[in-house]
Amino acid sequence: MRYVSYVSGQQAGLAVRDGAELFDLGSVDLGKVLADGPGAVAALARAPRGKRLDQATLRFLPPVARPPKIVCVGLNYVDHAAESPYKDVPSYPAVFPRFASSLIGHGEAIVRPAVSAQLDFEGELVAVIGRGGRHISREAALDHVAGYSIFNDGSIRDYQFKSPQWTVGKNFDDTGAFGPEFVTADELPPGGKGLKIETRLNGVVVQSANTSDLVFPLADLIFYLSEAITLEPGDLIITGTPAGVGFARKPPLFMKDGDICEVEIEGLGVLRNPVRDEVAVASAA
Repeated sequence: MRYVSYVSGQQAGLAVRDGAELFDLGSVDLGKVLADGPGAVAALARAPRGKRLDQATLRFLPPVARPPKIVCVGLNYVDHAAESPYKDVPSYPAVFPRFASSLIGHGEAIVRPAVSAQLDFEGELVAVIGRGGRHISREAALDHVAGYSIFNDGSIRDYQFKSPQWTVGKNFDDTGAFGPEFVTADELPPGGKGLKIETRLNGVVVQSANTSDLVFPLADLIFYLSEAITLEPGDLIITGTPAGVGFARKPPLFMKDGDICEVEIEGLGVLRNPVRDEVAVASAA
């Protein structure tokens, strides 16, 4: 099943995709459904469908608006590790947090902040936790995954590298594009493995890889994270980006006002966002 969180007028809701069409499920919060457990997710698939929605009038929301935790993994493709300042492939996952205040939906503007011109793109596969737990074995790890989506981990590079911790540069408001759909795990290969992932900036391919190339596959990430952290339904694990990011290019390639950035993952669709300067956004408001 494929679900979209949306706003129409003042009403937020959830829709189910059937081919090219979206059908309303009412004022359902996907995060609450996930929190209620796998039975609630299964019941959602049987819920009666309402009217067909006019997609042109909808504003897409992040599929899970307020995840309990957003855990990002850095340097998780060999070629991206090689192009980074760190060079070496990590022996343990490089983990950092994102905050829900940074999230935007499909079609919303990624905002280049007034304090920096170094807004970079990072296309990534997202796993959404459906069943929580701690000390989860690799063998059982994928049983805890409810589904998948797409993420563009917009990064403010000069702020990312101001300190050894990357958190500030990864959490500017309106830089974490997420969506457009939540796709249940049964629709994809186990662990989201073997999917083509591609990022395009103004129609030009800037990243192209396959999720089979992850240094730490999803089952490993869940195993390592749950050694320390209790995972909860609705948590996001953002699995890492491949090579081709803007700051590693010569000359660097950063996103700017007026650009369009798209991340496409096989079986998940296309996450598309315009880029706007913070000043332009503030003036428009």
